[in-house]
Amino acid sequence: MDLSVMFFGSESSVAPAEKYDDVMAIAMAADRLGFRAVWTPERHFQEFGQVFPNPALLGAALAMVTERVEIRAGSVVLPLHHPLRVMEDWSVVDNLSRGRVGFSVATGWHARDFVLAPGHYADRRDRAHRDIATLRRLWSGEPGTYEDGAGELVEVLPQPRPFSGELPLWLTTSGTPATWVAAGELRTGILAGSIGLNRPALETNIKNYRRAYEGAGDVARPGSRGVVTLMMHAYVAGTESAVRDRVREPLGQYIRSYVAQASSNRSLAEDRAMASLSEADQRRMVDFAFERYMSENSLLGTPDRCRKTMADMRDLGVDEIACFVDFGLERDEILDSLELLSEIGASVS
Repeated sequence: MDLSVMFFGSESSVAPAEKYDDVMAIAMAADRLGFRAVWTPERHFQEFGQVFPNPALLGAALAMVTERVEIRAGSVVLPLHHPLRVMEDWSVVDNLSRGRVGFSVATGWHARDFVLAPGHYADRRDRAHRDIATLRRLWSGEPGTYEDGAGELVEVLPQPRPFSGELPLWLTTSGTPATWVAAGELRTGILAGSIGLNRPALETNIKNYRRAYEGAGDVARPGSRGVVTLMMHAYVAGTESAVRDRVREPLGQYIRSYVAQASSNRSLAEDRAMASLSEADQRRMVDFAFERYMSENSLLGTPDRCRKTMADMRDLGVDEIACFVDFGLERDEILDSLELLSEIGASVS
């Protein structure tokens, strides 16, 4: 079972400079311990994930302090950016890392993010899916034709050229079944959240993804079936009670930060409904979500329990688990947990 490290912390009590120190230390440990990749997100204008506005910029720093771990974005909100800009940024990181980059494409969710590209919100899904094909062409060395400042169509080839010949891509989903099928049809990997997905739903989504991937066809890569990466909160300790006692408060705060972010998104009906919840209802929601995290689809628990979860995910067709680690724990606690996760992952073949 491949394991990677996923960052997406929400805590506001840690100074940004200290948070970046934590990210560097954890990434170097992941590199040393044999984790497959380190993922950093793209978030804007919110407390939730506040230190991650640019995964390419942070990825460049990570490339300089690691040697083998892959440097990935989970995710690039593609409709916010011109594909030429994305291509140039990630080509720099690819050269700095000697070919270790990859990223997952997100279509975007929060309307406030789109102050960066307000005209791109309504058709953000179509834009993201279209620009995946554009990025692949640009990465392979095919120039693109665009309108310049004088209103003329010009052919451009982004520079620098990437170190590697192919850009590994995923498509991010929060659980929508159609996105799993779209990822298969686009021949990308799928980066999926685990919470809210019960085992039968996850199994169905993976089967639909594999079917769509195989149906899209690729004579250059016969037998390829795509990559399923599942995001899970992760913290391993000796006893269930020790884990529960340690993660209850930070994980509860993490959930509350997410609820606050969702409540501020007035563009989606389900998020507007969340904003109308009373304080008591929000507390009940947080308590319910905490129990779901502890009992389903997470790597929160003892080594034996986490080993069983990894094996179960492997049997369902999951190729990689991206371990959420920065939800309020101290750096030393995260590093100790990574040691255990590395050992457990190595035992689940």
